[in-house]
Amino acid sequence: MKHATMNTPTKRIVALLCITALLAIVGLGCNTAHGFGKDVSNAGEGIQEGTN
Repeated sequence: MKHATMNTPTKRIVALLCITALLAIVGLGCNTAHGFGKDVSNAGEGIQEGTN
């Protein structure tokens, strides 16, 4: 009995889509962390100005 397998072009397409999705998630995560860092920095500056 033969098992159904994907042919090589289909495997390549699926692999490329997975890699693209992973890179997109990593890129969005970095942008989110960068934005969060800016928010924390701005909040810290606001607190410092409030105490002066």
